[in-house]
Amino acid sequence: MDDAASPSPADPSTHDPWPALPLEQWQDTRDTLHLWTQVVGKVRLALAPWVNHWWHVPLYVDSVGLTTSLMPYRGLGVEVVFDLTSHQLVVRTTTGGRRRMALEPRSVADFTGEFRSHLTELGVDVPITGTPVELAEVIPFDEDHEHASYDPDAAHRFWTSLVSAHRVLSRFRGEFRGKASPVHFFWGAFDLATTRFSGRPAPPHPGGVPHCPDWVMTEAYSEEVSSCGYWPGGAAEGVFYAYAYPEPSAYRHQPVEPAPAAFDVGLGEFLLPYADVRAAEDPDAHLLRFLTTAHAAAVATAGWPDRLGVPA
Repeated sequence: MDDAASPSPADPSTHDPWPALPLEQWQDTRDTLHLWTQVVGKVRLALAPWVNHWWHVPLYVDSVGLTTSLMPYRGLGVEVVFDLTSHQLVVRTTTGGRRRMALEPRSVADFTGEFRSHLTELGVDVPITGTPVELAEVIPFDEDHEHASYDPDAAHRFWTSLVSAHRVLSRFRGEFRGKASPVHFFWGAFDLATTRFSGRPAPPHPGGVPHCPDWVMTEAYSEEVSSCGYWPGGAAEGVFYAYAYPEPSAYRHQPVEPAPAAFDVGLGEFLLPYADVRAAEDPDAHLLRFLTTAHAAAVATAGWPDRLGVPA
């Protein structure tokens, strides 16, 4: 099965790197896919060696979708890939074991059951917590027959948007010479993010994230940060966001560009609609301007040391 024919490559001349992604057209798919990534993400959480700020738990954008990257298991390696091009979940081990399952309209319970059976067949026994995190209302994975949508075209367009967001976020990350996180996909909140650190400790985070222990947030925000990312929510086609923790005085009043970027008081973040980025004459430059000015707002109001610039 692993040698099955792949879809024909897209014509680069017709490829749209910033596709339209109206949330109203794919919200059910988004919510189902979110929960599927949590099931797989919890396996990564269980297997990957601990890294500060929970950097060992995210997924990563790759050439076909989202991957756990290689995870250690009893002397071998395991990788799980959401192939959002061929619409399959692929499980591989370094001993040559491979299993595939279709990404199609199916319940979270059905997805969880088949995924767990494939792990068992490959000799991978990984206990995981069976309930979602960071959601207000949760159903145990193996009991969730409510979320069962999958639109392959919408999933592929979402992945395409992640590829473009990853490109710009990676460039932005590379312009900072201090401590910075990878560009990674957090399955808890279902967002692509990267974080810069000032090098100073932060006050304990107050927590309060639904179905997530407060100590998780305390570790995530143990140091002062300026963070940004892409979330497929918050606006008609999702948003790019930027925030600082702890929020400095006057931070929210700083001039962040380009319009219509604005501070959302409820979320405590600067937001720039995805639709505005994709409609810009130069979407990459448009987004980079937002990320750069939002970080400058944190630097100006919190007195960050100057760590910008790349070697000559």
